[in-house]
Amino acid sequence: MPQELLTTKFPNVGTTIFTVMSALANEHQAINLGQGFPDFSCDPHLLDAVNDAMRKDQNQYPPMAGIPELRKKVAEKVKFLYGKEYSPEHEITITAGATQAILTVVLAVVRPNEEVIVIEPVYDSYIPAIDMAGGKVIPIKMMARKNNQGIVERYELPWDELAKAISTKTRLIMINSPHNPTGMVWQAEDLDRLADLVKNTSAIICSDEVYEHMVFDQSFHQSAASHPELVKRSFIISSFGKTFHVTGWKVGYVCAPQALMAEFRKVHQFNVFTVNTPMQHGLASYLDFPEAYTGLSNFYQQKRDFFKAGIAKTGFSFLPSQGTYFQCVDYSQLKIPEARLNESDFCQWLTSELKVAAIPVSAFYHDAQNSNVIRFCFAKKESTLQSAIERLQRL
Repeated sequence: MPQELLTTKFPNVGTTIFTVMSALANEHQAINLGQGFPDFSCDPHLLDAVNDAMRKDQNQYPPMAGIPELRKKVAEKVKFLYGKEYSPEHEITITAGATQAILTVVLAVVRPNEEVIVIEPVYDSYIPAIDMAGGKVIPIKMMARKNNQGIVERYELPWDELAKAISTKTRLIMINSPHNPTGMVWQAEDLDRLADLVKNTSAIICSDEVYEHMVFDQSFHQSAASHPELVKRSFIISSFGKTFHVTGWKVGYVCAPQALMAEFRKVHQFNVFTVNTPMQHGLASYLDFPEAYTGLSNFYQQKRDFFKAGIAKTGFSFLPSQGTYFQCVDYSQLKIPEARLNESDFCQWLTSELKVAAIPVSAFYHDAQNSNVIRFCFAKKESTLQSAIERLQRL
């Protein structure tokens, strides 16, 4: 094609860091602790439920918003967990994963040049989604608290900067808890503070809660659905793929007040229309067993603790992992020359030389800010984690 026929609409958009690092891991036959997916199987009962649905010929188009049975089960789950009663008919939509849900929210509510606040480091689909809608990205950086040696110890919400950024121009604020990539978890007082900041605005909240069932150390997920003020202006996004170890199925859901959901469905019907039918039926059956998600925090906390204990003597400095299935570390104090590399180069070196892949946290910023922090995924079998630990202990 002659070059003059096409000028890219998105000159700043390239291949995602997850694709890049997974390809590099495959090239070097490395253990992939980069991209966030489990290497273990889901519950066979879930597979049986989907297989039963297929054999019952539940294989044709379902209703656009999702099958009624699954929307009803989602409504029951949300009420059970957070006390909020959503209408299955008007306020819940089944989506083709959380990323499609995020894009659909942005396209549904953001008009050209309207402002959208994101809190960096931020999941990499947020900013391209805003660009597609023609919105104006307002990036606010979390505070990376460092100790006297310059090691990042934790990330904190940037309340002063967020307060300055919110105005009558703000159309959407995108929040994420438990937070990818840092593992930080919003507390009840954080939701109260956000509610106070937006109470006199028309700002809408997009609350990405895909790791809602992975909160550690006897803490609990604070959903925007449980907040009496925020819930009135919020889209709540969750993921069956993350919860039930089936990320490749790409099935999630969105809850929102009826007026917001009506706008969401206007876009949803034309960017995906509907979602895999037998998997919806299988998930609806499987949601009869809440223990499948209520025990998930303990399950992943054990993996977090196993991974941390294994590489505690490597020289990595651990940041708090309060939730998700990710562990961030600062590598700047490693006693190797490579500790002076930037995050991207360090992750490439780690993959090619030690055969363990990680993700640079700098990739979660619009300007690739470097803090010597990388992210490991511990959603792996113990044998996989043990093999990775043995390799990382050579540092």
